[in-house]
Order: sequence, then C-alpha cells, then structure tokens
Amino acid sequence: MEEYLILAVAAFFAGTLNTVAGGGTFLTFPALVYTGVPVVAANATSAVAVFPGYLGGALGFRSELAAFDRSRLLRIAGFTAIGGLIGSLLLLVSSNEAFSMVVPFLLAAATLIFAFGARIQTWARRHGSGGGEAGEGRLSTLVVSIYGGYFNGGLGIVLLALFSLWGMRDLNTMNGLKNGLSFILSAISVATFALAGIVAWPQALVMMAAATIGGYAGAPLARALPPAVVRAVVILVGTVMSLIFFVRLF
Repeated sequence: MEEYLILAVAAFFAGTLNTVAGGGTFLTFPALVYTGVPVVAANATSAVAVFPGYLGGALGFRSELAAFDRSRLLRIAGFTAIGGLIGSLLLLVSSNEAFSMVVPFLLAAATLIFAFGARIQTWARRHGSGGGEAGEGRLSTLVVSIYGGYFNGGLGIVLLALFSLWGMRDLNTMNGLKNGLSFILSAISVATFALAGIVAWPQALVMMAAATIGGYAGAPLARALPPAVVRAVVILVGTVMSLIFFVRLF
C-alpha cells in the first residue's frame, strides 16, 4: 500500500505539472523505479500513466486542430506515428542495463530543454523558414517522434520549437498540434508496450486515475501560480532526479 500511495501521489502531481507547465515524467518515472519496477518497464508504464492527459489536451484545442489544413495534418500525423513506433520498438530491444546507462542523460537533456525552452523557441522562430513540414521538416518530425516514443521527457517543448522552425506563430494552434501529436505518439507507444507485455498494469491504472485527477486540479493552479515559480519547481525536480540517476549509474 505504501508503494501504491507513493505512485498515486507522484502521478497526481505529474498530472498537475503537465497541465501547468509540463515535466510530469520527472515524477512518474523515478517513482516507478523507486518502487522496484525495472527501468524499461518503468518508462513504458510512465508513458501509459500520463497518456489520458494528452487526449484531454487535444480535445481542448479541437477547434484549432479542425482549422488546420487537413492534408498537411494527416502527413504530419503519419510521420509522428512512424517515429513513435520506431522509438517504442527501440525501447523494447533495450536491456535494463543499457537503458539505465542512458536514462540520466535523457533526464538531464529533458531538464535543459525545459529550462531553456523559451530561448530554444526564440532561436527556432528566428531561423524558421515558414516552409511548413516539407523537406527537412519531415525528417525533423520523424526524429522528434522517435525520441518521444523512446523517452518522452520534454517532448512538448521540443515539439513547440519544431513548429517554430516551420514558421508557425499562433500559440493556440501550436499547442493544439502539440497535444494532438503527443496523443498519437503516446497511443502508438502505449499499444506497442501493451502488446509487448512490459507495462506494469496495476501500477499504471492507479497512476492513470491519479494523473487525471491531478490534471483537472492543475487548471485552477495554473491560473493562480506565477509561471516563474512553476518553472523553477519543474527545473528543480528535473535536476534532482537527473543527479540521483547519475549517482545510481556511477
């Protein structure tokens, strides 16, 4: 019961963080590892735990998605699904030992992406070609989706920066597309992990419920807390978790 309580609390605050600013993976993944779930299964279970939140986010921006060019949206979604599948399959062939070696670096990279997300997006806007997802944009979509299928920490910030590189400027449209693609990518990942039998379902179900409640509770919190405070909390959590996993590795 103590372990499930830890997982429920971690998932609740992860759902809240994802609603407010993102970074829920920094809580769900370490909590699963702490309670004894092997790292590969923990990563898969963490993806399942936060999955419902993406659907809610996508539905919240359904009008922006409906206004998006349909043929272009389908092309982007197709590359996202392919990349998510490749990333998920890469996780399946990773041993716990190999994944344990890359986890600290992935967590640290995700923390840096979150910390410097605004600068990354500003740089992306300055260098955005406005050429849509054509050409090299298709490759970048594929690469980002592979990362998301393998380990989705910081995925939202990476996607927003990618859209800026495409020349997109409307934040609501970008957030709608971000949530929609995250849902597609996560659906592919969850299906792959479930079929492979690496999801710890008892823990996942508890965390899904807690994350959903936390996501709902996060809406008024997002309006009340200063953004700088929320960002500082996420960066602090990400830094601490990265250091813990580096210590475990070395």
